[in-house]
Amino acid sequence: MSIRLNCRYLNGFLNEEALRQAADETARAQSMLFENSAGAPGSDYHGWLTLPEDYDKEEFARIKQAAAKIVSDSRVLVVIGIGGSYLGARAAIEFVRSKNYNVTATDTPKIFFVGNSISPCELSEVLSVCENTDFSVNVISKSGTTTEPAIAFRFFRALLEKKYGKEGAAGRIYVTTDRTRGTLKQLSLREGYETFVVPDGVGGRYSVLTAVGLLPIAAAGIDIDALMAGAGEAMRRYADRDVLKNDCCRYAAIRNLLYRQGKSVEMIVSYEPDFTMMNEWFKQLFGESEGKDGKGIFPASAIYSTDLHSLGQYVQEGVRLMFETVVCFDRPKRDLRVEMDAENADGLNYLAGRDMSYVNRRAFEGTVLAHTDGGVPNILIECPQMGAFTLGELIYFFEMSCAVSGYMLGVNPFNQPGVESYKRNMFALLGKPGYEELARELKKRLANEG
Repeated sequence: MSIRLNCRYLNGFLNEEALRQAADETARAQSMLFENSAGAPGSDYHGWLTLPEDYDKEEFARIKQAAAKIVSDSRVLVVIGIGGSYLGARAAIEFVRSKNYNVTATDTPKIFFVGNSISPCELSEVLSVCENTDFSVNVISKSGTTTEPAIAFRFFRALLEKKYGKEGAAGRIYVTTDRTRGTLKQLSLREGYETFVVPDGVGGRYSVLTAVGLLPIAAAGIDIDALMAGAGEAMRRYADRDVLKNDCCRYAAIRNLLYRQGKSVEMIVSYEPDFTMMNEWFKQLFGESEGKDGKGIFPASAIYSTDLHSLGQYVQEGVRLMFETVVCFDRPKRDLRVEMDAENADGLNYLAGRDMSYVNRRAFEGTVLAHTDGGVPNILIECPQMGAFTLGELIYFFEMSCAVSGYMLGVNPFNQPGVESYKRNMFALLGKPGYEELARELKKRLANEG
């Protein structure tokens, strides 16, 4: 079975007639992807569209070999990257294996993700873990100069060289970077690090199905052939030019139609805690793609039923500015059965003989009815189970939906000009050469506003 879009809980908010009226607009947005229409914003970054079939097979084989070596010689893999350079891989590992992967993994190395903040606490903790165990590093950065991963790599490279010497360290450093240019590429050539490619036509938030995501995912023991096969199945299915039958296009159209009704927040929801990092990946994908030019749906997230005890009140009765997209699964990875208790002190014997998955499903059904009654539209994305093939489908589904939705919104879904603003200010305040004038201006502002 494949993933399915279920719109039955949109009754009273949207109907098929509204989707039919938006069909021409949706088809134009889809055409901007498939036909690389003249003037389509970001058309240089459509490389992910055919990636599930035309990926580099030689590099794919090297990724498997590198992952096998890491498994054989390392008890820890440190993945250094930020944004799209770590979110997809971490999301995939938790989705397929477990949110508690580092506790439950016995046949593959623990995997720590660093370089996605500038917290000295987090960095020092992982460094201390690595001091007394065998470890390898996968550093991911197209330029090699992004501040957060560059700082982290400096520390971990020094520790590797201290433990293993320069030559030994070189055999434990795997670099995913630009094919020919940049600081990391030049360093890798000089030091003899094995390198993998961040493709030119694939932006960071669309890169999980490249070496950016595949090496850490494979090192976690996940079947990357199945992952790519799932994405390939989705690629073929969502090439359908009948947008009313294409779930990707329908989802993109629904999002935009709800946005035009004033629903400016999308809450991505799952009832499986192992989906937590997929929520974070989703937020980067849609937030960075759509949030520009004063437009865009704000991506939020929740794990139910956990967050029903913190956010549930607001969702039910707060400002009517949101809709929910619920990702649910037909079968859990594991299940438990509630047994009969002779004393029934907790009053739960009415559930005796029921599986926990049954209880979780009823929690979902009760919640979706309550929230739609409360004026919150709900979109369902139904998946067979949390495995590598399904994940490949889901990744491609969201990537294509995001691209079509962005074009319908009238923005370039493949750039992120606003991200540079904080970087310029940070460089100036840190004293990076070339930012002296801006530094003086910012320090004056800070003093006045302080």
